[in-house]
Amino acid sequence: MVQTIEQKIWTNAALFPNKVAIKSGMNFVTYRQLCDYVLSAKNHFELLSFYKKNGAIIIAAGKQMGFMFAYFGAHLAGLTVIPIAVETNPTRFKLIVNTVNPLCVIGFEERNIEYPSLSLKEFEQLERIDSSNFNEFPPLNNIADILFTTGTTGVPKGVQLTHANISAAARNINQFIGNAVDDIELLSLPASHSFGLGRIRCCLTKGATLILLGSFVNVKRIFKIIEKENVTGFTMVPASWNYLRKMSGNQLSQYANQIKYIEMGSAYFSSDEKRELSSLFPNTRVTMHYGLTEASRSAFMEFHEDEAYLDSVGKASPNTDIQIFDEQGNILPFYTDGEICVKGEHVTKGYLNTLNDKTFFGEYFRTGDWGYKNEKGYIYLKSRIKELINVGGMKVSPVEVEEILLTIPGILDCACVAIPDPDNVLGEVVKAFIVKAPCIEIFFEKITEELIGKIEGYKIPVVYALIDEIPRTQNGKIQRVLLHDSDC
Repeated sequence: MVQTIEQKIWTNAALFPNKVAIKSGMNFVTYRQLCDYVLSAKNHFELLSFYKKNGAIIIAAGKQMGFMFAYFGAHLAGLTVIPIAVETNPTRFKLIVNTVNPLCVIGFEERNIEYPSLSLKEFEQLERIDSSNFNEFPPLNNIADILFTTGTTGVPKGVQLTHANISAAARNINQFIGNAVDDIELLSLPASHSFGLGRIRCCLTKGATLILLGSFVNVKRIFKIIEKENVTGFTMVPASWNYLRKMSGNQLSQYANQIKYIEMGSAYFSSDEKRELSSLFPNTRVTMHYGLTEASRSAFMEFHEDEAYLDSVGKASPNTDIQIFDEQGNILPFYTDGEICVKGEHVTKGYLNTLNDKTFFGEYFRTGDWGYKNEKGYIYLKSRIKELINVGGMKVSPVEVEEILLTIPGILDCACVAIPDPDNVLGEVVKAFIVKAPCIEIFFEKITEELIGKIEGYKIPVVYALIDEIPRTQNGKIQRVLLHDSDC
């Protein structure tokens, strides 16, 4: 039976009242204290003059106690939470505020806001209320959170997630990874994104201990915390792993016998990188997920168990079904390219203020991703549908071209997009943006020669441009829409 995240936290408080739930630096709260503070936050919301049940609030989602109390407390007060990054740029911030029309905005006191403004610190200073007899949790079908997409292929959309959605996602993730009550997880991911927010829910619903880390910048501090707190698991995006490797080499592997699990996600991670990470942690459950904000962690792989399929994104997660559909909504056979579609209790009911008639094929959410499935159930992702390049009727995945380009000496990074065919013959052709290594000369003709025989001719870029840096989101996803708008 699915229960809300808050119900599960309350159950853990009854079972392990004195166990540390969350720790940040020298500060910590036990499970009973966490529930007390969350109940205090609920009451605080309900006493505000502008409080309105089922209203929406925007919270600066940071890794501090005040955010945890306010986030769960808002749920108990029957509010919908829109968690966004503290550093959200003014344009995105304004779009989100205008879209949701919030009751109040929390944690953005320094911005000029026309809505009531609260501080996260005030939630840390509330008097604790005894929560041991509390038993009034929000209905499962109520909207718990609205998370806005990054807008890498268009305008950001508000993804509506019910209490049932976010609880089912946590259940599925914990079931695959095998999280347990004795886990101690180090969290460095942003709490404003589906990945980091999901890890908070996963740990607290299992009764595990969550250690909050500011960032990956101080590598020595990371190692110190892993050792001192006896950390058994951590999560990261590929960019974080690459930073750790650059700054410390293989030093993290000294904790290979201590770390029970690692979860990777949110951006591309090559097969070679997967093999390297799994070799450093031979006895660790090293996992990586595929999913979207709309359908969190819909597929998983474990690097050791799925060694023969590391070029895939894994199989459907527990309690999840993934099928490949054609444009008419028909399920396609194995090895046939089409749209990856997902069914499960964790899947969004739709976007805010949007007609969702084209969002689903029946019960299957249309991810907008293009790929295929093999007979063993492994999903192979080729591209976002909006990013596919239509060269004379032939669909080209920019990711496929980028992978080959990155094997060419002197190319540090790259990204491919569609542009109109200069000769007005093929409709679209491939344009490649190249980041070259310092002190290296790059000749575009030589790149083309290198690609001949490695990929089909129509996939070879027709136009090249040098660029200082490929624009990416915080999680490392290429922002192709910015490249389309580039003058390069």
